[in-house]
Amino acid sequence: MDEKADKIFCQHTAHPASTKHSHKNTLLHIVGLSLVDVLLSLDLSGKMAVNSQQNTTYIVIGLAALATAAALYFALSPKKSSSDESLPKSSSKDGGGSTITPVKSNVQGGGSSGSSTTTASTADNTSKAPAAAPPDVSNKDDDEKQLHRRIEEIDRAGKALFKNKQYMEAAETFTEALDLIESKKSADKKASKQVGGQKSSLTRQIITLTNNRSAMYEKASFPDLALSDCDAVLDLDPAHVKARTRRLRILESQKRHREALVEVCALQLKYMNDNRDKLRLGLPPTGPPPVPQSKIEELVSFIQPEEIARAQEAMASNAVESRALPSSYTIIQLLKSFSGFNKWMSDAAKGGTVGKFTSQLEDLLEGVPRKSMEAFADNMATKATLLLNRGRRYAFEKDFGKAVKDFDEAYALVEDKDGSDESDHDEVMKAIMTAMGNDDYCRLLEWCGMCKHLRFDLKGAIQCYERCSELEPENTEILVKRAGVKMDGANYSEADVLFKDALALNPTASDALLHRANLRMLQQRVPESETDLDTCIRLYPNNLLARLRLATVCMAKEDLDGAKKMLEKAEEYDPDSSEVHCYRGELHFAKGDFSEAKSEFEKAMECDTSNPTPYVNAALAVVNTPSAMGAMPDFAEAIRLLEKAIEVDPMFHAAYVQLGQMKLSMATDLSRAKEVVELYDKGLEYCRTPEELRDICSMRILTVAQIDAAHALHMETLNMQ
Repeated sequence: MDEKADKIFCQHTAHPASTKHSHKNTLLHIVGLSLVDVLLSLDLSGKMAVNSQQNTTYIVIGLAALATAAALYFALSPKKSSSDESLPKSSSKDGGGSTITPVKSNVQGGGSSGSSTTTASTADNTSKAPAAAPPDVSNKDDDEKQLHRRIEEIDRAGKALFKNKQYMEAAETFTEALDLIESKKSADKKASKQVGGQKSSLTRQIITLTNNRSAMYEKASFPDLALSDCDAVLDLDPAHVKARTRRLRILESQKRHREALVEVCALQLKYMNDNRDKLRLGLPPTGPPPVPQSKIEELVSFIQPEEIARAQEAMASNAVESRALPSSYTIIQLLKSFSGFNKWMSDAAKGGTVGKFTSQLEDLLEGVPRKSMEAFADNMATKATLLLNRGRRYAFEKDFGKAVKDFDEAYALVEDKDGSDESDHDEVMKAIMTAMGNDDYCRLLEWCGMCKHLRFDLKGAIQCYERCSELEPENTEILVKRAGVKMDGANYSEADVLFKDALALNPTASDALLHRANLRMLQQRVPESETDLDTCIRLYPNNLLARLRLATVCMAKEDLDGAKKMLEKAEEYDPDSSEVHCYRGELHFAKGDFSEAKSEFEKAMECDTSNPTPYVNAALAVVNTPSAMGAMPDFAEAIRLLEKAIEVDPMFHAAYVQLGQMKLSMATDLSRAKEVVELYDKGLEYCRTPEELRDICSMRILTVAQIDAAHALHMETLNMQ
């Protein structure tokens, strides 16, 4: 079963096939991205390599580049004492934090601020006396020397005040030095426009003095003044690490988390850019990443609620009836997971064609007066029954859009929706239900419950199923479907009770055993899940889904041989199953055999082109396939496969997550990077669960922050290749 189909019954799980296998030459695998589980929920997708605690991984700066850098640094560098959970400490190079940077003088032992040497290629062979400098140039040099000496004196005074913790007094001294420079520039605008030494030296001193003053403001608890100086420094030097680090600290303290995340991304981008050549060659970068992963996750967690609320508000504005259905493949896989699948398919096939039911509907009398209650009820019941039968026929033909429309219309007739304000509403409803007959009415409730569940109207779905249970209290399949709705609502305890009730009525109910096993996986109760699946297979040896799920359990236990045997048995029952080939591919992937994995995924595509899972799996196999030193994986092919997955199933959440990351890493300019934000916005339109919203909102938050950081650094691309 594909992820969306089974997701109807398990929204809140982590990948059960977690593995500790590692592959040195993988990109996605390093950061916890792997194959999509074809049986469990969307939250399982792409997380096979995540550890058993199921920590969420956020990827910053072009796919897995940052994580790769961190992995290389910590794997190949000598062991050091751990201090990576704090923000970067200040260094004497850039100034800031709790230290100040010394102002460097450009006065060179009695010479000017520029170079006074002459190269051998231009030196005259004969000895000549140096030409005397014009008086105005000499005076300017003297003035510049005096300015630098005065700045150094003020700087020393500022450092002394800093050591005495007189922060505002120190800030005033740095202001005095900055005022001197500004006065000099104003007095001699022509000199300040020179391309040579004075402009660059004064700019460096302005940066250092302003940065030091910012540090003093921060120490003195004047964050807004400190931020203003940070901005001034970054205007002159966008890559100034100390200014960005200080800005990050202050923004965090002010709970300006979005802006703080931009600073994190800017620091990471600079780090990646500085180490891009080493990373291409697989060499350890210089120093650890400037900001720990935990800081990124923390900031994202602060921003998430607002983003999720915005997305939920947009979703709520769409009526349930207008929500898109999952793909036909997904719906079929879900329906197949119930024991009643073959019966209703057979009944629909023998019951008549769409044309037959349409003709009968057209022959019905129109305008039967409501006051003739019996005739009116009979007419409404007949029409509802015909719509039910035609809807099932549409479902048989996999035309689920039309099927849902018929079921909704039939339900509205039985509920007397048009007469809801009439005084005889309840009486008419009862008369229509009676005229329709118990069995047809229950089947209508069952189908409507399924349709509402598919559109993630959990409240409406449970109402339909509960009314059906009242009329058919011993129908175990309805109890299982109710449990599925509870699972999607994260009401695991209520779902567990419903499964127990179903198995109490029928201990051999395959539906209950199969779906309760899934609940056990969600609850991390692997041995109990295995017991349910073993029981199901013992009772029904040809139950393909049970065997596939048991293969999943084997993977979760890292019993790859057991998983292989289970898949071989499953293939005996259905050699052309797209799902079996998907699982075979995942098994190869877990062993690090990416070529064989991709081959199995391609077979899965051939078996069923409408299954989106193998496209995503194959894309991940492509990017994880080891390549020659310095060569990049075939991201273009991976992107093509992911785009195909979305084409096949626009609701395939995992494809949006993976595709966005890859496109961001390959974006040749920031306009292309912005297209990734649009991709995530499209994905958000199809989100149904909190887990889906969190995943895509997290990626969107990070993508926007990275683009803003690139703008701040005056970069034109996020591509580090």
